[in-house]
Amino acid sequence: MKGIMIQGTASDVGKSLIVTALCRILANEGVRVAPFKSQNMSNNSYVTRDGKEIGRAQGIQAEAARVEPTVWMNPILLKPRSDQDSEIVYLGKAIQTLSGRGYRDYFYEQGLAVIKKSLHQLADDFDVVVIEGAGSPVEINLKDREFVNMKVAELADVPVVLVADIDRGGVFASIVGTLDLLDPHERQRVVGIIINKFRGDISLFEDGVQWLEEKTGVPVLGVLPYVENHMIDGEDSLSIRTQFSKRNNGILDIAVIHLPFISNYSDLEPFLFEEDVSLRWVNQASEFGQPDAIIIPGTKSTISDLKHLRDKQLDILIETHIANGGFVVGICGGYQFLGEELIDEVGSDTSLANFTEAGLGIIPATTIFYNEKETNRVIAQYHKATGLPSIQRLEGYEIHLGKTTFSKDVCPFLIFANGEEDGYFGNNGQIIGTYLHHLFHNDEWRNQWLNMIRKKKGMPAAEIRSISDYKDKRFDLIANEMKSHLKWDLMKKLINQWGSK
Repeated sequence: MKGIMIQGTASDVGKSLIVTALCRILANEGVRVAPFKSQNMSNNSYVTRDGKEIGRAQGIQAEAARVEPTVWMNPILLKPRSDQDSEIVYLGKAIQTLSGRGYRDYFYEQGLAVIKKSLHQLADDFDVVVIEGAGSPVEINLKDREFVNMKVAELADVPVVLVADIDRGGVFASIVGTLDLLDPHERQRVVGIIINKFRGDISLFEDGVQWLEEKTGVPVLGVLPYVENHMIDGEDSLSIRTQFSKRNNGILDIAVIHLPFISNYSDLEPFLFEEDVSLRWVNQASEFGQPDAIIIPGTKSTISDLKHLRDKQLDILIETHIANGGFVVGICGGYQFLGEELIDEVGSDTSLANFTEAGLGIIPATTIFYNEKETNRVIAQYHKATGLPSIQRLEGYEIHLGKTTFSKDVCPFLIFANGEEDGYFGNNGQIIGTYLHHLFHNDEWRNQWLNMIRKKKGMPAAEIRSISDYKDKRFDLIANEMKSHLKWDLMKKLINQWGSK
C-alpha cells in the first residue's frame, strides 16, 4: 500500500494534528486519502454514519480528508472505565471489558487479525493511507505484543516519520533515545524527523537541525510552529489540559465538572471561540466559585463519577447553584446524574448487577443501565412543549447505555427525526438534560442558550458565530501552514517510492 506512518517520541507530541494536516494537504492535491489508527485509547469518540463508534481523532481526520469516516480507520477503540479496565470497541461495537493484562493475554491475535483486514480494506479503497501511531514506539515492556507502532508500519509496509515536541523540552534526547532503542530493522524504516510545537524564530534552530541530521543520519522534514487554538478535537486527558487552559477571561463564567472518566469532551470545544465566554474546569469545591452556568459532561463510568462528585461535595454546590437560578446542562452521563435514581440492572456500568445509586434529584427521572449501547447519528428539533422555534434543525449523536424515564409529566427537550423524545427542559431552559452529544456544536442553539445567560446578566444578545464553517476553513489554514514548513516534495517522494517497491 502507499502510505506513511506518523509516530512520536511520546504521547501528545502532536501526531493527531499532523495526520489531520497531511490528510487535508493530500486531499487538496486530489489524492484519495484515508487516516488510520490501529488502536485508540480514548473516551472521546465519534459515531459514524452507520451508527458505529471510532476514535474521535480518526473521525476528524476523515473529515479533513473529505471522506466518510468508517470503522476500518480505527478498528479497535479502548474506552477506560477504571484505572485497570477498559471497554473494547471492536469494529465500532462494544464487545467486552478487560483489564490491561487480560487484553494483552487474550485479545492480541484477534486484534492483529482485524488490523490486517482493515489495512487491506483501506488499501483497496484509497490511494494513500496516513497512519497514526500511539505513545512511543520504544516502550520496552510492551514491544513484544504491540500493534500500534512499528508492528503496524511493518504490516502496512510504509515508511515512518518520527515526531518530537520541542515545547516540552528535551527534544534532542527524546529523538536520539527513541532511535537508539529501536531494533535495527525498525530504525531502517524511519525516513524522517519532524520537530513540532516550535515557538519563536525557526532560523535559530538551524544548528539543531544540522546536529540531528549528522547525529542520526535521518533528515529533518520540517520544524512546525506551535499552533494556537487549532480546533482539531483532541482525544485524551493531556489534550484537555492544553486545549482548554487558554480561555478563562470571558464575562460569561461557565464551569465544567471535571469527571475522572469524562467522555466526549469535544462537546465543549465550540465555547473556546465565543469571545465573551470563560470556560473552566472544576475538580473540587474550592474551585467552584459563582458560575453563571454549569455543564456536567458525559462519562464512561457514570455511577463511579457520581460518587466522585459527591465525595468532593460538588453535589451540594450544584444544588445551591440551581436553587439560586443558575443554569445547568447535563449531557449523557451528566443528564443521568440529575435524576432521582440510577439502577445498574445487569452490571454494565459498575459490574455489579442490580446496583442502585441515588441521583441528585433535580429531575424526576430514573435511569436503568442495560447491556446494549445506543450509538446513533441523530437529527432533532426542539420539542414543541419548550416553546422554542420548532423549525430549527439540530444534529449530533448518541453514545449511552442507560435509558431514562420520568416519574411524572415533564417537558422534553428534543424530538428526534424518528419521533423519539429526548431529554428534559425545565424552568424555561434553566435546567436541561439530554443524550445528544455535540449539542453545542449547533451554532443557533449555542447562541440561543448563551443569550439566555447574557439576558439574565443584563448583557445584550450576541449574534451567531458560525463555528461549523470556521472549522473547515481551519483544516485548510493548518494544512497550508504546516505544508509551508515541511519538505513536502521530499515527503511525497518518500510515500510514492516506498509504496512502489
